[in-house]
This record gives sequence, C-alpha cells and structure tokens, in this order.
Amino acid sequence: MEIIVDEFPDREIMVNGEKYLYFGGTSYLGMATNKEFQEIIYESLKKWGTFYGSSRNANVKLAIYNKFENFFSDFLGAENALTVSSGTLAGKMVVDYLAKSKVAFFHYPKTHPAILAPNSLPLFINDKLHPKLQDAIFEEIVITVDAILPLETTQTSFDFLNEISSQKKITLVLDESHSLGVIGKLGEGIFSKIKSDKLHRKIMIASLGKALGLSGGIIASDKEFIDNIRAEPVFVSSSGANPAYLEAYINGLQLYEKQRELLIKNLNFLAKILVPKQAFQFNKAYPVIYSNSDDIYKALLIKKMIIARFKYPTYKNYMNRIVITANHTKSDLEKLAGVLNSIDI
Repeated sequence: MEIIVDEFPDREIMVNGEKYLYFGGTSYLGMATNKEFQEIIYESLKKWGTFYGSSRNANVKLAIYNKFENFFSDFLGAENALTVSSGTLAGKMVVDYLAKSKVAFFHYPKTHPAILAPNSLPLFINDKLHPKLQDAIFEEIVITVDAILPLETTQTSFDFLNEISSQKKITLVLDESHSLGVIGKLGEGIFSKIKSDKLHRKIMIASLGKALGLSGGIIASDKEFIDNIRAEPVFVSSSGANPAYLEAYINGLQLYEKQRELLIKNLNFLAKILVPKQAFQFNKAYPVIYSNSDDIYKALLIKKMIIARFKYPTYKNYMNRIVITANHTKSDLEKLAGVLNSIDI
C-alpha cells in the first residue's frame, strides 16, 4: 500500500482525509516538526541564506563549517570531522578513497549499501570469521559495519576484532546514521567506545538527517585521513552541507537534550506496558520495534496506525519498522501496545 502525503508526517498522518497515528520515518527526536527548532532554523536561514552552492575549498569560506566540525569532532571523540551534503555521499567518498589503495574489503552482514565496496567479502562465512582474516599473510584490510544493523535493536558487537590475525592492518568504517543522536550518554553514538589494539584507523560516517533532523552528512576520523578526504576531487567540486542547518544545531543544543529526555521517557513507558513476543524485537534503549511479520503491519493499519514497511536492499523479506519518537504521547504508545499485546502472532 503506497501512501502519498502532502505534509511532513509527525506522530499523526492524514491519509485520504482520515487521521492515522504514524510510527515510521527516522525523526527519532522529533526535530523535523519541532516548532522551537523551526524558529532556530528560520533565524539561521536569515543569516546564512537557504543554501551556499560553492566549493568548501574556494577562497571565501564560511566560519560555521569549522565551528560545527570542531564541535562535532569533540562530541564524537574524534580527532577531526568533515561535513558533506549527505550521509550516502559521506559513505561513498570514504569507500572510494580507501579503494584507491591495495586493500581487501570485508563487510559485516547486512551492511548499508553506502559503505559496501563492490568487491567486498563477507566478514563471516557460516557464522565463522572469514578464513582470510585469520591467516598469517600481511595485508591492509577495511571492515565496513553499521553501528546498529537494520532489524536489530542493540549495537553491533566488535568482539570479532579479537579473532583477526595480528598480521592484518585494520581500518574500521562505521556507519552511525541510526545511532547518532540516540545512542550514548549524550547521543554521541558508539565511535569513541570502540577500542582495540588491532585497529589501525577508525572512520565514522553518518547522515545528519535522522535523529538530528539536519540536511547533510559527516565523516570523522584522525586528522590525516580527514585532510586527505578534504583534498579529494569529489569534495573539492561539491557544495557543502547547508550552513544554516549546521548553525541551527549549535544553537539548538539544549532543545536536542530536551527531546532526548522525552524520547527516553517514551521508551521506558512503552517497555513497561508492552508484552515481549518472538514476532518482534524491542529494546528500550533504542526507538525502533522490528518485525518480519506482515500480520503486525495489517493489524496496526486496521486500527489506524501506520508503520514503515519496505523492501530493504540487504534483506529477503519486507521490513516492518515501528518507530517511536520524542513527539509520541502516552496515549499513542498505549494504543500501539494494545494492538501488539492482543494480536495472536
């Protein structure tokens, strides 16, 4: 069932003149429709304009880029950071740059296509580490992985790093699009928490358009790597991220924290009233309920609740994705739990 709407879907959505509760999208903190945040963006737009279509390497440079990137690198626990126009571009730029060297790519199961190299090998074969990762041949390798995989509600474990041969020089590329703003004490994600003597380099990429509600993407790593990306032809010839949105983030930090607190309260409340079932996955530390069951989608639709349902590129079946945001009310969550608790699945 394809649903066309005429305005941004928040906690409610209008379909053919009828009101439905909406549990989809990726606006986990509810920033996209937050009136206070929209006012902050409006003030930033008056200062920076609607968009700045110029190379970041041009002689005239906007101060907000350095201000945002310096703040964000500290926030993430990285040496340096660089913004680009989208999360997908961030992933492609990093993978394309690394592919210029003689490296072997390996990917965690169901890794997002944005960081999936064309000739990448699976990290695991039959649930065991790829044998090439345990041989004594020295080589540089790149491992690409999502911080939280689609259809998962807990962060990825990196224990597999301990099993990799010491002869491998490892670069880890981490996609934090769905963890940034949500996971961590302040929403900083998991980049800084991944520590291993086996790692030569860590690189984080993310869309800013999920929980943060911003237009753009970000790359974070050590200074040498970021400087190299900054010199890449694709970066030099591209327009930057929208400067107004970057300043809005800086000026809206207290609002982001307020929305995170609301989201945490919603998840704790839902955890108390939702009956666990094998048909879906829920973890109160993450604002998504995942299920492969189309019965759940149909049952919610009958009760005038719409969730996200689509064919994900790295999955065989349709994904049913129930998203909890900071903007949902207790009444919304009670209605959701009522259906999930009562349905025979």
